[in-house]
Order: sequence, then structure tokens, then C-alpha cells
Amino acid sequence: MKGKLILENGVELEGKCFGYLEESFGEVVFNTGMTGYQEILTDPSYYGQIVVMTYPLIGNYGVNFDDIQSESAKVKGFVVRELCDKPSNWRNEMSLNSYLKEEKIIGIQGIDTRYLTKLIRNSGTMKGIIVTEENTIDLVEYFKKNPVEDAVKKVTRKDSVTIEGTGKKVTILDLGVKTNIVNSFKERNCKVTVLPALSTIDDIMETNPDCLFLSNGPGDPKDLTEVIENVKGIIGKLPVIGICLGHQVIALACGADTEKMKYGHRGSNHPVKNLFTEKVTITSQNHGYVVKKDTIPEDFEVTHINMNDFTVEGIRNMDKKLMSVQFHPEACPGPHESNYIFDDFLSIV
Repeated sequence: MKGKLILENGVELEGKCFGYLEESFGEVVFNTGMTGYQEILTDPSYYGQIVVMTYPLIGNYGVNFDDIQSESAKVKGFVVRELCDKPSNWRNEMSLNSYLKEEKIIGIQGIDTRYLTKLIRNSGTMKGIIVTEENTIDLVEYFKKNPVEDAVKKVTRKDSVTIEGTGKKVTILDLGVKTNIVNSFKERNCKVTVLPALSTIDDIMETNPDCLFLSNGPGDPKDLTEVIENVKGIIGKLPVIGICLGHQVIALACGADTEKMKYGHRGSNHPVKNLFTEKVTITSQNHGYVVKKDTIPEDFEVTHINMNDFTVEGIRNMDKKLMSVQFHPEACPGPHESNYIFDDFLSIV
């Protein structure tokens, strides 16, 4: 079925819709990964967003249910240059088209994704809507909406869960946690307790943790006022560690500031330098906000920087036992060379 991607700046791109054929609205962003589309689709950090894949052929290895990063797809739409109709891989369980139908996510193919990516890079992320040729909608009313409002509340778990282990006890505040973050702690034999995002300080302390971990997640970190206040109350009582949105929340709780990036970092090929080892690793990233370097308190050290734009990728305060990184050391998708960060996290406990 024919369809269009319509951007808030008036640009209309024609293509062919697939997946679940019902219009969808979101913030249009791009991801530069060559593989990993099913992990991207199920990453809660993408809630409220229409994701454009810059690699031209998507769906060639199908979908399996071992690599998904949450219980369901979280994107609002999926834009590709060309969809593979006949996937081939020994792990394939269903086609991407069938998966999106099942998850009620619309996709559109035949779009000039090279042009669209350049447009986002020049103009910044913007709202957009995917429509089929049969739909007539009020675009003005759609574009008044905020597609990522209350995003963390919509992706966090509703109750707690505990995974037994004989090692250190890690309590995860689920701001949109990925499955492989939990797995990374399980691989280190940690006892892991996952709590809803708005759990109180008492809820956290009742789990008797050795540390609090703040996960990745969607949206503007400054919207999480309740979470930030709870983290302020925890600092000094427990070591606090975090990834991505969790990194930004820790920074805000300690007096730093964050800002929205023009088009963010989304992909599995971002070079990050460890300022203590002088080594550069290629990392997986997914974020649209960043900690402002000149606002970081003097008692913090910047541990990592992005080698493309020199933005802050990691901070720590060893006296207060705080440590966080902006990139995704658990990968999925992406390279695993920064997986050592989990050992660094646990070393401060």
C-alpha cells in the first residue's frame, strides 16, 4: 500500500507502507547501525520515535526472539530504503514485516533515507507522521502533540522482579532498561532486583542493595523530577551507577545540567575515548540529550569523551561512589569492547 512520511517542516516523502497499516506519529531520528534492527525496535529508549535506518537493506536476517530487548516493540514507526521480503538466517523465526504487523507498528520503505538523514542532520530531529494513502488526518493537530511525553512512565515495569545470584546485590531502577543490561549483571553472578521508575527511597533501601543502577530510557531527563529527587536522597547511602538516561539523571542530581542535541547519537559505530587508559573503543549509542561539560561539579572527573564531537560520555566521583557512562556498554546491537564498564561499576561497590 502506498503511503507517505510527512515531516513538521512540510516535507513529504512517498513510499510503500508495510507492517501494521495504521498512521503513526513520532519524533523522527536516524540510526547508523548496519545490523541490529530488532534490538533497535525493542529498545525502550526509542519510545515515541520513528526510526530511520541509514543502511539501505533491512530485514535480510529476519527476526528471532532471543535478541529482543524488551517485551514488545517500542518505536512508533520504522523507515527503510528497502525491505527484504525473504529473510535467510538459521536463527530466523519470522519476517520483519510479519513482526511489525504483530507488534502493531507501521513501516514505510522506498524512502530516500540518504536524503532524509541529511535533512535531519541539517535541520535537527523533528516530528513526523507515517500515513497510508487511505488516511486523511488533521496534521496541524498531530504536530501540536509531544510524542515522548511521560515516556518513562509508559515503558517502566509495573512491579518488581528479583533474579537470584550469589554475588553483589544490584537494584535497577527501570527507566526503560534493556534486557542485555540485566543479563550483563547476571553474567557477573549479581543478585538483580528491578524496580519501577517511580519507586521511593524506602522501596529501594528495602531491597538491601549493594548499589543502585539507573538504566537507559526515553525522553528528556529533566522531566524526571521525582526520580532526580530520589537519587539525591540515595547519594551517600549507596554507590550509584548508571547508563545513558541514568547517566544524565545522576548528573542532574549532582548539580550539572543537560541539553538536547541537534540530532543525537544513535548507532553502533561511535568512537569513545577513556581518558584514564587513553584507549578508544567503538560503542553503541542511543540518546538525544547530553550532559553539559561546563556545568559538571568540580569534585567530578570526566572519564570518557566522544571523539566525533567531544561531548561528555562518562563521569565519576570516587568519594561519593558515583559512576556513569552515556554509551551502551551492554551493546545489543553493537560492539562489545566496552563491556568492561560493568566490572568498573562493580569495583566501586
